Amino acid sequence: MARLTGSDLTLAYEQRVVASSLNVEIPDESFTVIIGPNACGKSTLLRALARMLRPKTGAVHLDGSVITSLPSKEVARRLGLLPQTSIVPDGITVADLVARGRYPHQRLMRQWSKADEVAVASAMAATDVTSLSERIVDELSGGQRQRVWLAMALAQETPILLLDEPTTYLDISHQIEVLDLCADLHEQGRTMVAVLHDLNQACRYATHLIVMRDGVLVAEGEPAAVMTPDLVEQVFDLRCEIIADPQSGTPLIVPEARRRARTPVAH
Repeated sequence: MARLTGSDLTLAYEQRVVASSLNVEIPDESFTVIIGPNACGKSTLLRALARMLRPKTGAVHLDGSVITSLPSKEVARRLGLLPQTSIVPDGITVADLVARGRYPHQRLMRQWSKADEVAVASAMAATDVTSLSERIVDELSGGQRQRVWLAMALAQETPILLLDEPTTYLDISHQIEVLDLCADLHEQGRTMVAVLHDLNQACRYATHLIVMRDGVLVAEGEPAAVMTPDLVEQVFDLRCEIIADPQSGTPLIVPEARRRARTPVAH
C-alpha cells in the first residue's frame, strides 16, 4: 500500500458535499498532479490528504494509520503542506518564517541545532529568498511571498510534500523555477502532490495525473496515457489537439482556434 491514500471519501463543508466516493492512492516517490476545472474539488481533496479537512465519511491513511489518529507533530514530520492562502504573522521576517518549518522537529528541551540551521539555509537557497532573509514578509510581492512559504515547507524536510496551486501570483519565469524545483525534489526521492491549473505544465512535470470533475475522479495515470482530446473536452469543455511538446515530449494541449466571422466582400 502507498504511504498516502484516501478510501471512500466524502468531503463536505458543513452540509455542502464537494466530493463523494473518492478512492485515491498517491504513488510513492511520484510527482502527482491533481487537475480539473474550477470548483471540482481539487483543493478540497488536497486539504483532506493533508489532514486540514476531516472527511464526512471514509478515511485518509498515512503509513497505514488513519491520519486523524496520529499526533499533529508526527504528521508534520512526515507530510508538509503549502496551502493556497496563508496568514502571515505581523512583523515577521523571512528568516523567522522559514525557521518555523523546523517546529515539527523541535522537542520540549531541544535547542536550535546545526541541522535546523542547515535545513533553513538550504530551503532559502533553493527558493532564492536568501537575500530577503531580513525583510518583513508583509512587505514582499505576492511572488516573493509564495517562494518564502515554499521555503518554509522545504525546511520541514518531510518525505511527502503537498502544494495547493504553488505557482499562484508568479510570473511565467518563476512558475517554471518553482516547478523545476519541485521536479528536483521529486528526483531526490520525495513524493510530491500538487494542484495545478495549467494543463501543459501538469503534463510536463507530473509522473501521475489525477483528473477530477464535479467531485468525481474521472481518470488517473501517466500523462501520456491519460491526456486525450476526448478527456479534455469531457472534463474541461474544450476542444483541442494534442501534440508532443517539442522540448519535453510530453502531451501539449493546443486549443481549437476560434472561427473568425467571414468578412463581407465589398461591391
